[in-house]
Amino acid sequence: MNRVTINLHHLRHNLKLINGWMKDHGASYTVVSKVLCGHSDTLCALGMMGVTSIGDSRLMNLPVVKGAFPGAEIWYLRPPHLSAIQSVVSLSDVSLNSEIEVIEALSQEAQRQGKVHKIIIMIELGDLREGILPGTLIKFYERVFHMPNVDVLGIGANLGCLAGAVPNIDQLTQLGLYRELLELKFHHKIPVISAGSSVVLPMLLMGTVPKVINHFRIGEALFLGTDLIHGGTLRGLHDDVVVVEAEIAEIKEKGLVPMGETTEMSPFPSVVNEDLTPGQRGYRALITIGQLDTDVSGLIPFNSEYQIAGASSDITVVNLGASNDGMAVGDTIKFRVSYSALLRLMNNKYSEQVIVPDLEQFTEAITGETAGESAPAAPARSRCAPGAAGGAGGETAT
Repeated sequence: MNRVTINLHHLRHNLKLINGWMKDHGASYTVVSKVLCGHSDTLCALGMMGVTSIGDSRLMNLPVVKGAFPGAEIWYLRPPHLSAIQSVVSLSDVSLNSEIEVIEALSQEAQRQGKVHKIIIMIELGDLREGILPGTLIKFYERVFHMPNVDVLGIGANLGCLAGAVPNIDQLTQLGLYRELLELKFHHKIPVISAGSSVVLPMLLMGTVPKVINHFRIGEALFLGTDLIHGGTLRGLHDDVVVVEAEIAEIKEKGLVPMGETTEMSPFPSVVNEDLTPGQRGYRALITIGQLDTDVSGLIPFNSEYQIAGASSDITVVNLGASNDGMAVGDTIKFRVSYSALLRLMNNKYSEQVIVPDLEQFTEAITGETAGESAPAAPARSRCAPGAAGGAGGETAT
């Protein structure tokens, strides 16, 4: 039995805190839900919390997203590809773009559908993911500016998502200068600079993010609380929104160092503990989760004394220590998770994914909290479970 449990109260706490950071900075933000892999209950809960801008990178998830967030602004976060233009326009309001040919196709399709599709022009600032080169920005924007049914909502950048480039003030300030240059040349306002993400939040908390950065795309910090720059958890956030449990299938006292000659025949990386010596013994638990289910290196045992010894496709071995810690076959071991581990778990058909409390109980809880309070109008009714039309206490991501 493998179970992924998402604590909605802890998720709501993180959302409230991040919402406050955004308000203090004068920014709006989009919740990045791609790590949920279209998990409808969690999406519905986020809708109840008042989220009004949400982004995903998989088109097949967007119908679920739209059902959970009626009237919300939907962002498509993967660079649009030509074979999917019709779906991009019909299912999303905003997309991130760096190719003229693709934007031309978006323009033509938006005309056919009678829509205006908004775009963010992505600019390369050093992480070497998507983005046009800064020297081509004027000519690029000039061509896009005159395309019908396409509205340039803003400019943006990705930092830290591929090469691990750490964002800095100079890079973020550059984006402000690029916007100023475009506005002066084309006499047209560009309302959004979307360069904030979870990796930028440590800078935000230190007060070093320029005010011109007025839009964030937040996922990992919301669900895991991660401080991507300094390690650990961002101030005040829960790091246990998501808890993974795996069942013990075997528990025995064994040697902790392999016997005989070893090679690299295993298809998965082995864990080498330099502190162990030949002949040393301890209790080892085999649990029902493996590399087929998740990125095992991203599992962090709640009990800091436990150490992952290795994993195959189907099982993971955990060193418990000199005693069995009272654990037995059928018990479960709990883990926090990294982003990569969570992503694979949510996309894994072999693991159960549940929310705590359930939607009905969660709705009752937040309705009770907000009774008698002055709050913004509730979001439009979604196609979620009971009570989804109830207000969310005024937590909104716009």
